[in-house]
Amino acid sequence: MSALTVYSDTDASAPRWQSREGDAIQRELNAIGVRFERWQADGELGQNPDAERVIAAYQHAIDRLVAEKGYQSWDVISMRPDNPQREVMRAKFLAEHTHGEDEVRFFVEGAGLFCLHVQGKIYQILCEKNDLISVPAGTPHWFDMGEAPYFTAIQVFDYPEGWIARFTGDAIADAYPRLRR
Repeated sequence: MSALTVYSDTDASAPRWQSREGDAIQRELNAIGVRFERWQADGELGQNPDAERVIAAYQHAIDRLVAEKGYQSWDVISMRPDNPQREVMRAKFLAEHTHGEDEVRFFVEGAGLFCLHVQGKIYQILCEKNDLISVPAGTPHWFDMGEAPYFTAIQVFDYPEGWIARFTGDAIADAYPRLRR
């Protein structure tokens, strides 16, 4: 089940606010310009789907996002516990960074933890299957896939180059809870 936990950006010891209720999560995130919606991820993907199968199963969702925002490219990011690159990829995503475009993900399997650093707060959003999140361009954030990652998400981009991170150099991510999976 999706969840949102909000901390002060100076105190990781105790959450200021928490919820697992979809409408409450959506309201909190919308207030800081983050799109969060529950979509239907019901396409049959099999055990370890390749990108073509995921895109074919969810082309209707991609088309909806393209029609709304004019995105130019999309792909699939998928991670499993047996991926030999999982530790390297996790470390890369755990560093606080920004993007010059919105970071849009539609989770069609599994889960991951988006952490946003906005207005003196840290927003930790546990995104699971059916969750669509769009983090606005320029928002400092990091992503934790956990020690034993299991997720598949469709990502869409404004630019054909895709995911380009600008790392902030701030070690704030090290102070906050990680995904326990």
